[in-house]
Amino acid sequence: MKFTLSWLKDHLDTEATVEAIAEALTDLGLEVEGIEDPTAQLGAFRICRVIEAVQHPNADRLRVCRVETFPEGPGGRTEEVQVVCGAPNAKTDLIGVFAPPGTHVPGTGVDLKPGVIRGVESNGMLCSERELMLSDNHDGIIELPADAPLGVRFIDYRGLNDPVIEIKVTPNRPDALGIHGIARDLAARGLGKLKPVSVTPVPGSFPTPIGVRIDASLKAKGCPHFAGRLIRGVRNGPSPDWMQARLKAIGLRPISALVDITNYFTFGLNRPLHVFDAAKVKGDLHIRPAREGETLLALDGKTYTLSPGQMVIADDHGPESLAGIMGGEASGCTPETTDVFLESAYWDPITIAATGRALKINSDARYRFERGVDPAFTLPGLELATQMILDLCGGEAGAVVQDGAPLDTTRSYRLDPARVVSLVGMDIPEATQRATLEALGFTLNGNEVTPPSWRPDILGDADLVEEVARIASLTKLQGAPMARTQPGVPRPILTPLQVRERTARRTIAALGYNEAVTYSFIDARSASLFGGGTDDVRVENPISSEMTHLRPDLLPGLLAAAARNQARGFMDLALFEIGPVFHGGEPGDQHLQAAGLLVGATAPRDPHGSRRMVDVFDAKADAEAVLSALGAPARVQITRKAAPWWHPGRSGVIGLGPNTLATFGEIHPRVLQAMDVKGPAVAFTILIANIPAPKVKTPTRPALAISDLQAVERDFAFVVDAKVEALTAVNAAQGADKALIESVRVFDQFTGDKAEAQMGPGKKSIALTVRLQPQDKTLTEAEIEAVSAKIIEKVTKATGGTLRA
Repeated sequence: MKFTLSWLKDHLDTEATVEAIAEALTDLGLEVEGIEDPTAQLGAFRICRVIEAVQHPNADRLRVCRVETFPEGPGGRTEEVQVVCGAPNAKTDLIGVFAPPGTHVPGTGVDLKPGVIRGVESNGMLCSERELMLSDNHDGIIELPADAPLGVRFIDYRGLNDPVIEIKVTPNRPDALGIHGIARDLAARGLGKLKPVSVTPVPGSFPTPIGVRIDASLKAKGCPHFAGRLIRGVRNGPSPDWMQARLKAIGLRPISALVDITNYFTFGLNRPLHVFDAAKVKGDLHIRPAREGETLLALDGKTYTLSPGQMVIADDHGPESLAGIMGGEASGCTPETTDVFLESAYWDPITIAATGRALKINSDARYRFERGVDPAFTLPGLELATQMILDLCGGEAGAVVQDGAPLDTTRSYRLDPARVVSLVGMDIPEATQRATLEALGFTLNGNEVTPPSWRPDILGDADLVEEVARIASLTKLQGAPMARTQPGVPRPILTPLQVRERTARRTIAALGYNEAVTYSFIDARSASLFGGGTDDVRVENPISSEMTHLRPDLLPGLLAAAARNQARGFMDLALFEIGPVFHGGEPGDQHLQAAGLLVGATAPRDPHGSRRMVDVFDAKADAEAVLSALGAPARVQITRKAAPWWHPGRSGVIGLGPNTLATFGEIHPRVLQAMDVKGPAVAFTILIANIPAPKVKTPTRPALAISDLQAVERDFAFVVDAKVEALTAVNAAQGADKALIESVRVFDQFTGDKAEAQMGPGKKSIALTVRLQPQDKTLTEAEIEAVSAKIIEKVTKATGGTLRA
């Protein structure tokens, strides 16, 4: 929405500057998108006089001019400068327009500098209309009348000093699509006084011969009210210069007085109108639905095929106008038009929007009608436009003909001044609240507030609060701390699960992982790779084909992120994410998961050979570190019953009986290939909620239990089958004496051909170191031997192996 400052001042009595108006409009919710101020572009150009113009000594087509300028404006000191000019009309005593050195010439994009042209010094320029971007005329410099005031700015003399303001109007503010509505908001803010629109009905001097009739099917919804009148004997010449200047300033092309008047009312008062050439209308006008196969040659030069249900204004020959959107070429006004039928109507916004979209027509009328114009202004707008046509084009007005009645928009809502203060957060006196609403056109009866007919967006008492806050300006709102509900140190507000989530995030980040935040929606193919992709987790209206299902696991998102990074040359990755995953479509079918992904190598290349590719034990170590930080028991079971997307021989599940705590291992090669990830890739997933809560809940750590007695370590080597897992031997040794044995770990494995040559085919050696920590007394040799015997017995029974000699 564009308008000029002078046009605004037709509706608002104000002395505010353009900057103050722009700031207020943005604060009121009518965001200013731009200001075109001619002063900034043409303010340096002033009216001057050529004292003398003589032939250039070194060029036939150039003249040397002595120019009288007024650098300080009219009444100030004068200055004589020399200008070399190539215009054929440069002559002595010419009154023209001068640009001093340093001026930016918009028509050429040149910044003027003193120079020498063919050996003659030149300072400044005598300008043509094209150089000032007033027209394409470049045949000569501007010639002004002899009585033009010397020293005056050219934009002031020609009336070009009218800034253009462009605002962004939101769909809920159709009243701001008219300059009068904008002025009303500014007046309510206090930037001036709103000038009332005075409507004096124009008496009809003769009956209008063209009748109007609304189809019965459209009166309830479509066109509740249609009015018009005949004006005969008009002269449809060019519109006045002031009107043309305003229309040009907002980007409209002046066409003729009649058409320009309708555009003037569209933007000035948000009242779209249409004029028919009455001589081309056959019979009465009928507002009806279009019929199958009907066509209309519109004013934009295109022929539209209409569909049943689209509203048209038709005469006896067929459609003459697409109702509320665009007129027809056949009944359009021309310079020869002498009798016109002026139409003003209210059109249903939904019907107009549907028709405009179907036919792909964008017009100023459609833009306003589909947002909602003032239904009560149909007849007043007709009367005002009639008077302007009579003033500018002459003629004689007939009686008003109409069908239907103005739409009844009466409704009221209760104003609660105390609630306004509570919601807005500012102490706005009740008198100020009431004055604000009255300034915006609301009617108050006690605390019952009736919105004006031009505000279809006011649909509840909350909207009244918004209007008061908007005018009061939320920029004046000052922050104030909320009072504590109780004195002293506030109680913890995080749930145990939230505390665990925070701990897991910090722990994984400390292990060197980078956090990723991926979408909870993934494509069906990726979801199916991880046990999902069923219909119960399908999104009803996905935003894209790659976000059709809720994710069953965090790994698809992390693998997709890894693939994108690898495509850009980042091959070594450590990513993690914590978030919900979904195993069903019901509200409770989700759980919190933490996942980490390692891809590539563990370290950058160096001369010490420390770089190696990640393996399953990296993922296992990180998973155990996170579980330890979350308070999981130190003694857990590890099984191989991992999901199908894990490598079957290089993965494991950490649990407590049937309760799964975490899964770790290599990602299945089939999944890596499907996700376009270049391996190796190992990962872990942790089910945070499955970790048992501590039996004793205290904010402090338990006392450190440490023994001052010497620990004892013993080493054992067992010959077992090559398929026996080292963990089996470790768990067996750990269970030999749970009170005395502090830790068991593998320190050596002897496998391969040499091992089989010494110990037999299909055999290997596993060496364990067992640490014994006494608590109350130093162990004797006999006690150590007894524990060692138990360890040998347990491991031999669990693995089927023998103690290596």
